[in-house]
Amino acid sequence: MSSNKESKSGQMKVVSDLEMKDEWTEIQAAKENPRAFGPIYNRYYTAIFKFLLKRTADQNLSAEICSQVFLKALKQLKNYEFRGVPFSSWLFRIASNELGQYYRVSNKRRVVSIEDSYFPEIAEEAKIEFDVSDDYELLKETLMSTLEELKENDLKIIEMRFFEKRPFKEIAQIMEITESNAKMKTYRILERMKKKINKKI
Repeated sequence: MSSNKESKSGQMKVVSDLEMKDEWTEIQAAKENPRAFGPIYNRYYTAIFKFLLKRTADQNLSAEICSQVFLKALKQLKNYEFRGVPFSSWLFRIASNELGQYYRVSNKRRVVSIEDSYFPEIAEEAKIEFDVSDDYELLKETLMSTLEELKENDLKIIEMRFFEKRPFKEIAQIMEITESNAKMKTYRILERMKKKINKKI
């Protein structure tokens, strides 16, 4: 058995059950002594920072929110329970909530940062037919505008599933929903996106 976590480079990598067990031992130690939280902080700081930076495009803001994430994580660590996914999933959930809170309070528009390579995959999953040579630029512009129209939680799910390659189990943990609900929501979002895109192209 294994799961995934995000490396410092921002790429997802496989995490074995043994690694998660060792990490759980570290977490239990940190619950007893906050100073033991240091190795966990060092392991995940860069990944959480990159997660935030993708969604803010602002290094100072990302650093500020990242500090809040780890402060909140340390304060709430006593309530953390292992659920078969990497500890990073819990941190990403806190980061996602803190980011959402920032955008709600500041009333600023959420940043959507996407690499071109992700567009064909989303189009394929959503069963959107297009000719790469003729329609790619139009598809990209239309997909981008459609993504920007998504509700906050819907956009989170699409980002995690397609841009960060997270498994449904981890998405469910971050979003605090069941795995089957995460799958259902993803495909319903894709269906709504397909209808909107077909009207635009």
